[in-house]
Amino acid sequence: MSGEAAGGGISRRRLGGGMPALGGALAPAPVPFADAATAIGAEAGPPGPSGSGSGRPAPTLRRGSPARAGLLPGPLERLVSDAERFLEPSPAHPWYAGAVLLAGRGGTVALHRPIGKAVRYSAYDEATDTGVEFPADRQIAMAEDTVFDLASVSKLFTSILAVQQIERGSLALEERVASYLPDFGRAGKQEMTVRQLLTHTSGFAAWIPLYREPTRERMLQRLWDEAPTSPPGSVYRYSDLNLISLQLVLEKITGRALDVLLREEITAPLGMHRTRFNPPASWKPGIAATEDCRQPWSGLDRGLVWGEVHDENAFGFGGVAGHAGIFSCAWDLAVLGRTLLSGGAYGRARILRPASVELMFTDCNTGFPGDGHGLGFELYQHWYMGAMATPRTAGHTGFTGTGLVLDPTTDSFLVVLGNSVHPVRNWRSGSAPRVAAADHLARAVPVTPEKGRSAWFSGMTAGATATLTLPALRIATGQGRLRCSVWWDTEPATGELVLEAAGDGGEWRPVPFTTTPSGKEAGTPRPTGSVSGWSGRVWHTLHADLAAWRGRATRLRWRYAAGGPYVGRGAYVDGLRVEDGGRTVFDDSRQGDAARVESDGWSVSGD
Repeated sequence: MSGEAAGGGISRRRLGGGMPALGGALAPAPVPFADAATAIGAEAGPPGPSGSGSGRPAPTLRRGSPARAGLLPGPLERLVSDAERFLEPSPAHPWYAGAVLLAGRGGTVALHRPIGKAVRYSAYDEATDTGVEFPADRQIAMAEDTVFDLASVSKLFTSILAVQQIERGSLALEERVASYLPDFGRAGKQEMTVRQLLTHTSGFAAWIPLYREPTRERMLQRLWDEAPTSPPGSVYRYSDLNLISLQLVLEKITGRALDVLLREEITAPLGMHRTRFNPPASWKPGIAATEDCRQPWSGLDRGLVWGEVHDENAFGFGGVAGHAGIFSCAWDLAVLGRTLLSGGAYGRARILRPASVELMFTDCNTGFPGDGHGLGFELYQHWYMGAMATPRTAGHTGFTGTGLVLDPTTDSFLVVLGNSVHPVRNWRSGSAPRVAAADHLARAVPVTPEKGRSAWFSGMTAGATATLTLPALRIATGQGRLRCSVWWDTEPATGELVLEAAGDGGEWRPVPFTTTPSGKEAGTPRPTGSVSGWSGRVWHTLHADLAAWRGRATRLRWRYAAGGPYVGRGAYVDGLRVEDGGRTVFDDSRQGDAARVESDGWSVSGD
């Protein structure tokens, strides 16, 4: 779910987390990887949804220990304990009544844990701002296989179905939507393209109340008559209307309804048996309840919604919509994630070709910094991906409290499914449980020290500043130099790792340096004495000229700052060595030198 909430005006996209920024005017940029849209249709390999191709089967999921997954157990344990904190007031009300947490790496699911209640409240009492609980014997505990209304996570499935059709040549990424749906081209939409729908750059308004129309035909008429609020291609604005429009294109070109496409092209080939639109009544005891839907906070008076779609527009479309309406469980979403991380295959089933997945994991919105988007997938969004966020990390959230994050750089995946609108949507804000879970899974992926068994680690505390200070050293010649290895991952806008020096008790000043990634010859000058963002998950060799501090007692320090509400994976420094001509004046591999390092917030870490 997304867009404007009917009646209440509450954003469904980032409730309490800030709306996506709009980009400036921009001519449509070419898709990354020239001719990629053509390439994915021409690449060798099985064209159908269940072809096995040649070679070994792709990985499938199995349960296993953190060690088997290549993960550290401690952060996974903290992932669960932190998630349980949000069952309590946070700060005024629980963020969710319950959740199912799943985390893994490679083919191993190392964590699959239900917490709290799938069904707890029968209603919401607006007068007292309290939930009316079911009797204890009618409440239902969360289970590993509890099914959730995925809300906007459904958009990923619609996007995959679209990319499949691009592979098969029946849909063109740069084609005008109106060429498939002539009625769509009214009211200034004649130039909207399929790519703009997939990347939320169409110019559509975030949301309109289609459900208020009495029939499907009138809903479609309202969409045909809807004018973009910005010229297509000129802004990034997340909109449900993009995926609703894409659904209509898919149904037109295939002659099949979206729920049929979902079953035949994705869920059946992958064995996702608990994923579908409009679950049958027999599933209801195993489905997490959503909201007591009443005006003014909901657009419709429906009472407790449980077992049927929560989103008003999806409800208006009979529960089958391109933007919302799919129900699924954590394991099935992990299967989908494993499929994409494996280049579109799961076991002997293939639903996409590797080049197609590459497009879904590559930023098509480079003209709109901060709004990274592949085909259907959001990229590099710390506000819910936390420290798992990299330029290649893909995912999506749903208004009901759901989320999926996939990090191809570490081959890790995270599913957080919570019923956070139970009993009412205004009990929660922001995305703190998702961020906390992602931070812990990111920390669970070890970083191997560049030298020896340990390295200095900055930690991952949001809003913190940590310093690592060398003892005072006298640089006698003009050939003083610092050498070390560094590894960093910060939130780009607010986090940084800075090398500073202070001579003879003076103020700290940045020290310019050069970094060279492992295995590369060309280095990158860092004239500001700092690095920020993502280092590519590789160690970099650092060289800093200390000639400016010749003849003075000088202290060097690393300062790691995480100034915002979100963090990256942190920073590591290893192999600190200061040379003065042919003389080594400091080497942290020497026990005596290492003991003189002053650490405030940094720690020695073996992982």
